[in-house]
Amino acid sequence: MTFPADHSPGHADVRTEGSTDALPLSPALGVTLDAAKMPRRSTLVDRRVLRITAVSVVLGIGAALIAKVLTMLIGLITNLVFYGRISTAFSSPADAVPHLGWWVVLIPALGGVIVGFMARWGSRAIRGHGIPEAMEQVLLNESKIPPRITFLKPISSAIAIGTGGPFGAEGPIIATGGALGSFVGQVMKVTGSERKVLLAAGAAAGMSAIFSSPIAAVVLAVELLLFELRPRSLIPVSLACVAATGMRYVLMGTAPVFAMPVLASPGGWALATYVLVGAVVGLVSVWTTRIVYGIEDWFEKLPIHWMWWPALGGLAVGVIGYFAPLTLGVGYTNIEDIVNGRLTLAALAFLCVMKFLSWSISLGSGTSGGTLAPLFTIGGALGAMMGIGVAALAPHFGVDPRIAALVGMAAIFAGASRALLTAVVFAFETTAQPAGLLPLLGGCAAAYLISALMMRNTIMTEKIARRGVRVPAEYAADYLDQVAVGDACARDVVTLKTTQALAEVRHWFIEGTPETQHQGYPVVDEQGRVQGVLTRRSLLDPQWHYTLTLGELVTRPPVAVTEDNSLREAADHMVAEGVGRLLVVSKDDPHRLVGFLTRGDILAAHGRRLREARHSSRYLRFRDGLKPRPEEAVASRH
Repeated sequence: MTFPADHSPGHADVRTEGSTDALPLSPALGVTLDAAKMPRRSTLVDRRVLRITAVSVVLGIGAALIAKVLTMLIGLITNLVFYGRISTAFSSPADAVPHLGWWVVLIPALGGVIVGFMARWGSRAIRGHGIPEAMEQVLLNESKIPPRITFLKPISSAIAIGTGGPFGAEGPIIATGGALGSFVGQVMKVTGSERKVLLAAGAAAGMSAIFSSPIAAVVLAVELLLFELRPRSLIPVSLACVAATGMRYVLMGTAPVFAMPVLASPGGWALATYVLVGAVVGLVSVWTTRIVYGIEDWFEKLPIHWMWWPALGGLAVGVIGYFAPLTLGVGYTNIEDIVNGRLTLAALAFLCVMKFLSWSISLGSGTSGGTLAPLFTIGGALGAMMGIGVAALAPHFGVDPRIAALVGMAAIFAGASRALLTAVVFAFETTAQPAGLLPLLGGCAAAYLISALMMRNTIMTEKIARRGVRVPAEYAADYLDQVAVGDACARDVVTLKTTQALAEVRHWFIEGTPETQHQGYPVVDEQGRVQGVLTRRSLLDPQWHYTLTLGELVTRPPVAVTEDNSLREAADHMVAEGVGRLLVVSKDDPHRLVGFLTRGDILAAHGRRLREARHSSRYLRFRDGLKPRPEEAVASRH
């Protein structure tokens, strides 16, 4: 310790910078560290996690029921407007086109009119595919989604899809499940972080209920909604997905959504081809994203109210649907036909182009619908076409067009959304095809690489990024949580004694030595036990008489941490207590001061992380870390 009364010189590395504000200290009965405020120890889970988990399981069941109701509502509207019958069975609008003729053009337009009216006088949040809007609420609004979205979104989506909109039901149910979780989180007394978990649990459960893909849904929640991977969020979301999938098994059966026969594992040349297919599809995903938002920008320039845009998009859907009936509706049967090789090359090319035109125009018009199923159709058809071409030109490669279709289906989603793991796991869960796992990983990674090189934002984030929202793109371990306070704090601390008079300290300040430039000083007694903290401002305050001792000025306990606390705990403690520096005390003897931690120390701790990320060098160890002998170095050069 360095005491000013001794006028001993300080060390060069003593911190002299920091906040000029006084340290806010909490009143207490005593002035010892027995009453000091210490940081809370972070734990992986606690009893509140059990509560959130229980609610999440109920949410999962509720989301599965909502998913069932949504599919029945889509079936009811489809049967009513295309076939003139009352039935909730899932039907394809394509079969109705021959007998409807040109009337089919007006049906999607009528659906667009209704959606536009609902968006105008209900909520504009029902427009789009829902995931970007949920992301925005998570990032900016403590996951508070307006309760009316819980019923407006599924109804508007059912109308848009049931009247022929080229969307899947997964986007709306993800948005609806998220809105339901947010609503529950607003009714209950929970924190913003817990409400985010409930939102993610509802959204992931909705995806699980539609596609029977619980693992992919959990990963989707991590990559696009939670932006973290912690037990307190992972456990509730996982169990919600399990509950939703279990309920789906009860309501709809256990078969994979896109069932495929067992395929042979690929060889080396085939695997390389699938990776190349993924790269090409990744390039297509970039341009798909750009074109969709380009169409949206075009609609923004129209001289009519945005309420009528979905109707214009519906007209385009109807015209395209007249010539290409398979583009109408959710198109899950199209995806199954693609991955099972049931379509010819010409049919694949026609479906790929027409589905893209119909979906991109309709989505750009601001109607209500999803993106996953259309992307899977476009990417699957593109992958299947490339697989057929390679199989015809180089049959010895052993390329299976069905696996190529599976890779294309997942790769376009991985490239457009950059949810790499979600795409891989989703394609596996929905097809139960183990032979596709390795090609999926290679193809999706290639698509991810191309997308990351060419595109700043994704199809999920471009809209909210334009509004100034910064969306996390990388998830890394918290560096501050890996560094102990004892490794970052200043050890050579300038302290004052309780017996010193205020006049003595003020005279010492006039000397202007480096030790006098600090903004806060720990105060210790004759035995070296820390009693509190006094700031430079309080020591120079004219209201205190110069005859007072420092022990008389210390009336409040300090804010402290121990050596083995992490810098993350220390930083959170600073924010919670509104201070710019903390006393560091011994874990074994809390009255013994061992250091001082400032905000500058915490920032300086990031220096090592930055050096590891930016500094490149060659480094080779010889003999367990020893430097090579001179003769060895000479020999290595020869």
